[in-house]
Amino acid sequence: QVQLAESGGGLVQAGGSLRLSCAASGRTSSTRDMGWFREAPGKGRELLTTIRWSDGGTYYANFVKGRFTISRDNAKNTVYLQMNSLKPEDTAVYYCAASTTGNGLYEYWGQGTQVTVSS
Repeated sequence: QVQLAESGGGLVQAGGSLRLSCAASGRTSSTRDMGWFREAPGKGRELLTTIRWSDGGTYYANFVKGRFTISRDNAKNTVYLQMNSLKPEDTAVYYCAASTTGNGLYEYWGQGTQVTVSS
C-alpha cells in the first residue's frame, strides 16, 4: 500500500502561483510513476502531468505546458506541482496519484486539495 497526502492548496488571484506537495509513505519502493490530476465541478477528472520515479521523465497535458511544472524529491518521497500564471478555470480539487505498474493505471490516490483561483 502507498499512502499519499497532498498539501499546498488555497485561494489565489488570477496570475498568481501555488506549489502543491504530495508526500508518499508506505511501500514507496513499488512506485513507478506519480501523477497530478484535477477535478472541477461538473467535469471529469483530468490528467495534468506525470513523472517517472526512476529517472524523472515527465509528461504534460498540452493545456498546462509552460505553466505547470512537476518535480520530485526522492529522499523525501515527495512530488511537487508548481503552478504559475493561474487562471480561474484552474479552479478544481487537485489530486496526486501513484502507479506501481507504469502503464498509466494509478492505483493509489490522495485525498485532494482545493485550489481556487479568483478573477
